[in-house]
Amino acid sequence: MTSLKDNFNGIQEYADDQGLDLGWIDRQGEWGVKASADGAKGLTLNDTQIGSYGDPPEESDNMTGKPRGAAARPNAYRIGGYQVRTKSDIWLTNASMLYEEALQRQWSSATDIPWQAIKPLPDDIERAQCQLATFLTEVEFVAADIPGRWVASTTPDYFEPRMFLITQIMDESRHLDVFRKRALANGGGLLQRPDINVTTSGVVGSIDLSRDFTEMSSRLHISGEGAVLTIFRMGELMAYNDAEKRIYRLAAQDESRHVAFGVMHMRYLAETEPDRKEEIHEYLDEGERSLVSGSQNPAARDSAQSESLSILLGGGQKNFDEGYRKLLAIRKRQAKEYVQRIRSAGFGERFENGRANPELMEYVRS
Repeated sequence: MTSLKDNFNGIQEYADDQGLDLGWIDRQGEWGVKASADGAKGLTLNDTQIGSYGDPPEESDNMTGKPRGAAARPNAYRIGGYQVRTKSDIWLTNASMLYEEALQRQWSSATDIPWQAIKPLPDDIERAQCQLATFLTEVEFVAADIPGRWVASTTPDYFEPRMFLITQIMDESRHLDVFRKRALANGGGLLQRPDINVTTSGVVGSIDLSRDFTEMSSRLHISGEGAVLTIFRMGELMAYNDAEKRIYRLAAQDESRHVAFGVMHMRYLAETEPDRKEEIHEYLDEGERSLVSGSQNPAARDSAQSESLSILLGGGQKNFDEGYRKLLAIRKRQAKEYVQRIRSAGFGERFENGRANPELMEYVRS
């Protein structure tokens, strides 16, 4: 039986006879690597993190799009203006796992939602549903749009977080899609977009103008998506049919991955770049203000979204006060879940030294 080495030698002899240059064959990354698949999960990204292929550099000078572990080509063009080339600026320990989970849990807003379960609702409840759906359509557009800008700005040496962000773009696009469909599925429609002074536009601008990835992630994944995740988890309280219940369950499943990404990135940064902790606390100061008074949180006070939630939670406008009491319970849960995330990320000292937003902490203590 002819061996691989014999075949290669034969090819080399033919190339020499014909004057062909096969020098590229010898320019390779680490050779002799064999990734083994897990029987239940298949061949995952984690399974391929072997030898030099699983060792991202602390600093990357890769400006050519070269895959991590591949041999460099000296005359390659500099095709990437990669802004993120320091590992701690974007890294987290479980990006590969979150990416694999995202692949396995994709769903379709067209076929996985029982749209036929939606029946006519009282006008005040339908209007409240449509106002909330209008708000969520906008914020999910932002949550898809902004990460995309950081994908192209990150060196391929840190491809794991890049690939996760691509799944987030798909997730958020689907959320935009499903909430738009809900607004149009029951005789209602889209209502007025959020007011610039009290809802999304201000914080969206700050996310969009973020100077580095961690600044963006603290605002988007921690403050923004964390607040929305609590709403999705409590979705059954404001759902009036199986379609709406299913929407909130599936959206919460996606959103929990995005929040976990932000928490794990902040934890990695706290452990590897402790000198940046004060900078991150500044971002958290801003995020906490938005959690309690408008901005991207639909349950924050003094917004059309919070009024819509009160109507939905109470079972109609006539039960607004009862709905508002339930909304206060959601705010408390948002605050407590936020505190848990920040502690997990390694920034819990802000809750001990009095730095945390006083109004936010009132919800935690109540």
